[in-house]
Amino acid sequence: MKNYKYILLFATLYLGAACTDLVDDVNDDLTELSADVIPPEKFLTGAQLANVLAQVGHANRISGLYTGQLTGFAAQYKNIYDYTLTSEETESTWNRIYQGVVPQTRLIISKLEGENALLHGICQVMEAHVIGTAATLFGDIPYEEIFIEGLEDPKFDEQATVLANVQLLLDEAIDNLNVAATGVISEDIYYNGDKQKWLEAAWSLKARYYMQTKEYSSAYSAAQNGISTASNNMNFIPIGDSSITGSKNTYFTLLNGSRAGDIGTQGSYFSGLLDPSGTTSRNHAKTDETARFEYMTIDQTDGVSNRGVASEFEPQRMVTYEETMLALAEAGARTVDFNTGLGHLNTYRQFLNTGAFLNVHFNARPYTYSDYIEADFQAGGLENADNIAQDRALLREIIEERYVSGFMTYMPFDDARRLRSASESDIAVSIPFNTSTATVHPERLVYPDNEINTNANIPSPLPDLYTVTDINQ
Repeated sequence: MKNYKYILLFATLYLGAACTDLVDDVNDDLTELSADVIPPEKFLTGAQLANVLAQVGHANRISGLYTGQLTGFAAQYKNIYDYTLTSEETESTWNRIYQGVVPQTRLIISKLEGENALLHGICQVMEAHVIGTAATLFGDIPYEEIFIEGLEDPKFDEQATVLANVQLLLDEAIDNLNVAATGVISEDIYYNGDKQKWLEAAWSLKARYYMQTKEYSSAYSAAQNGISTASNNMNFIPIGDSSITGSKNTYFTLLNGSRAGDIGTQGSYFSGLLDPSGTTSRNHAKTDETARFEYMTIDQTDGVSNRGVASEFEPQRMVTYEETMLALAEAGARTVDFNTGLGHLNTYRQFLNTGAFLNVHFNARPYTYSDYIEADFQAGGLENADNIAQDRALLREIIEERYVSGFMTYMPFDDARRLRSASESDIAVSIPFNTSTATVHPERLVYPDNEINTNANIPSPLPDLYTVTDINQ
């Protein structure tokens, strides 16, 4: 890893100019400017846009291809779908993390000189978010020694250690946000400087990483302070108008360009679960997924055909109420009792039953999410036709809901790997293989070429796509 100097995307000064950077296949337009003369908050927008691409860009699509949520039809995405993932494919995501987000947020903090606890806390949450994502995707990553002056080859820290340090960083962020004055930060394209929303996002991230490390009691405690309403979701909200190139939903941008026809949901296991007429449909007397199925369909033919999650100005979710509620449901069922888990699941279903998660194109389409009762999970019940233990039947439904509600986030990929062990096989989503010859599922993303070629501390032997990460052993 190169010890990068602090760099500015043009977006850190002018959002409109950076909007064209929302396509992963385009090289960054970077320029070196003197950081001394620029107010610290001016670095925030560029860092947030880089984080958007780390969270809902190319790597996220790869995770969807490897969890039955997306289908690769042609070219690059067909190769990836068939489990041919080269180290070139992860280069852009690695650069977003180690060039676009972390150095910028640390530069902001260094320029604050101990003042502005709100902006300080926001930057810490952002670093925790992107480094946590990196650790869960790649396994061991450089962290403790990054950006040390004169150190060209930072060591790779163990995945579990990085995630523990991310939890500590989130604790510090929460402390800063708690004492921060209420304010507005116009450069903050996620929350406009709303400290309560940032606090809730920090707690939801703590719950996320505790879920991934199977610390379920801690996850349950953290999630209780997490995102309390869908209006507090951390989203990327596209801006501009149809005549302006860039700053659009990343799937729209992809399919409206050179990748039309390459990737979508048609034929995916995910679509089969939602499709009321599908052979693997999860629809029944208490659940009608018609509207969600149509809203969450991604038409691979071109960008403009999409009116749901991949439409031009549709927000893209990064840290959410949905994830938080389902962490409460799963962790509550595991560590408190059946009724606690069921209660949280029903609270979430009541939210779904408002249709608030749909946009105007689909909110009049049919949907039903009635409350479950205990009998639904007893042997022979609506959600337990195969007569497994009642508690396990509830967990199975919660995890399937996480799989569906986590569409276009990393949650399905994280859960698939977390629940791969034989002891969890009765409740894990049964994701099919993409090829007839595959016998194991992908367990991580591979390290990028540049890191392999420039960092003498790269792990040896080099882990491949199927090497299980430490937290999922």
